[in-house]
Amino acid sequence: MSTDEETFDVVVVGSGGGGLIGAYVAASRGLRTLVIEKTGLLGGTTAYSGAGIWFPGSAPVQRAEITDGVEGSREYLRSIIADDSRISRQDAYLRAGAQLIDELEQNPWFQSFFYAPVPEYFAGRPGFSPAGHSIFPPDVTIEALGEIAPLVRRSIPEERWGEPEGPVLNGGRALIGRAAKAFVETGNGIYRLDTGLTGLLVEHDRVVGVQAVSKGEPVTIRARRGVLLAAGGFEHNAELREKYGVVPPADEWSHGAPENTGDALLAGIAIGAATDLLEEAWHVPALVQPDGRPIFFAGLRGGIWVNGEGRRFMNEIQPYDRAGHEMRRQHTSTDVDHSRVHWVFDQRQLDRDSFGGDPAAPVRPEWFDSGALRTADTLEELAEIIGVPVENLRETVREFNSFAPSGVDEQFHRGETPWDQMYQHVVGFSYVPGTPESGTTLNYVVPITGDWPNALVQPIEQGPFHAATIVLSDIGTKGGLSTDENARVLREDGRPIEGLYATGNTMAAMSGRVYPGAGTPIGSSLAFAYLAVLDIVGGGE
Repeated sequence: MSTDEETFDVVVVGSGGGGLIGAYVAASRGLRTLVIEKTGLLGGTTAYSGAGIWFPGSAPVQRAEITDGVEGSREYLRSIIADDSRISRQDAYLRAGAQLIDELEQNPWFQSFFYAPVPEYFAGRPGFSPAGHSIFPPDVTIEALGEIAPLVRRSIPEERWGEPEGPVLNGGRALIGRAAKAFVETGNGIYRLDTGLTGLLVEHDRVVGVQAVSKGEPVTIRARRGVLLAAGGFEHNAELREKYGVVPPADEWSHGAPENTGDALLAGIAIGAATDLLEEAWHVPALVQPDGRPIFFAGLRGGIWVNGEGRRFMNEIQPYDRAGHEMRRQHTSTDVDHSRVHWVFDQRQLDRDSFGGDPAAPVRPEWFDSGALRTADTLEELAEIIGVPVENLRETVREFNSFAPSGVDEQFHRGETPWDQMYQHVVGFSYVPGTPESGTTLNYVVPITGDWPNALVQPIEQGPFHAATIVLSDIGTKGGLSTDENARVLREDGRPIEGLYATGNTMAAMSGRVYPGAGTPIGSSLAFAYLAVLDIVGGGE
């Protein structure tokens, strides 16, 4: 058993976006900084993501000449969160985001973030921006990252199905690779893989380090200035999900990193930290794949979702967190299971979109062979196959089809918001290499066409008819340790625990129960990691 102790200025627990950016900010200020990572790979859930970062007023947004700035976003947050206890954290977030990007872009590894047009999620609210304020990191080559590249967690398709890795890291993997490289190159930072947190070291009511197990051996690591907990949520701890009421209580549908089991949350609770929002998650719908496991799904462009009674129950194209929360609300407030529902569509939809991918690529045989995609010549036969009342499904489709001539979805108003309309044409975007002003390229699929006023409300009438399964998933829990505007972890009486900070999904979300726009989770993780380090170095700079 090892009894050696090491000492650093700052210890960061977790190597996702917030952990690595916070570590870089500390190390770039001359603080000797250690990142400990439970797994053998860097990146956590951030590596699975598209790396959207919601930072109103940041330089990339300004370069794109988006003029509805921070004040509008402040009004927007006030409106949708409607929680005075979070106002100071909202303001801190808005202040920190632009400031952090200005600092990061001074380092070549972070030149240059780019803006992409993703509408915010609550259309019609004061301060809402149809253009959004989401920014993204540019791609980076494996060759450029060198020894760091093999250590970056792979994407979900690469990790789950062994899909080949290309020569370029994009999205969350690009952010992680760049942050890790910048961190190490400060000369003040090191990371230690296969090192999991087991507890916090407390002396005289101050956190002065961590207890961990590193490659099977217990270690004590001291932190002179502070400990930053950035280890994700507890989405893969079924016992905690059930205890705190996260829906569904089982964890097999979650998209968080598999090792996210709440170690940092429990360590904080053990020394008296307060918690908040523990029943909440960043809910998303997910499409069940031929292997029986779901993949986060956004961008439906046709068909409808029906519950176990064969009835439609929401606007299926609405922003994913809102869709997920509506599935959760109906699941918990009705007697009908809404955690697993049916996506019903016709052959025309399948030919046009092939599940939203390349319309020229046929659907792989395993979709049919596995039963992930079920098919029938008539709606009545399909209803029997998926186990819903025949008359209900027939009436639901008839009612939806009746909206097509006018283009008005009289039930749920599908296709009326900027978010919905984005999916009529756009399924993604990519960085155009060059100067920051070179901007982005939108990737288009075949536009939805047809003689219908609303291209997103077209009838389901051309057999054969198909059904896939949508389940209620999440991209992580969003409840965690209570913090203040400087990311200091708080006790039940509201006093900070000296020396202890939290960010990302280890921290109770700044945005409360809502999801303002694309990139709020990662944006929060980065912003509050930055604020934590500014507090650690003193003065808030």
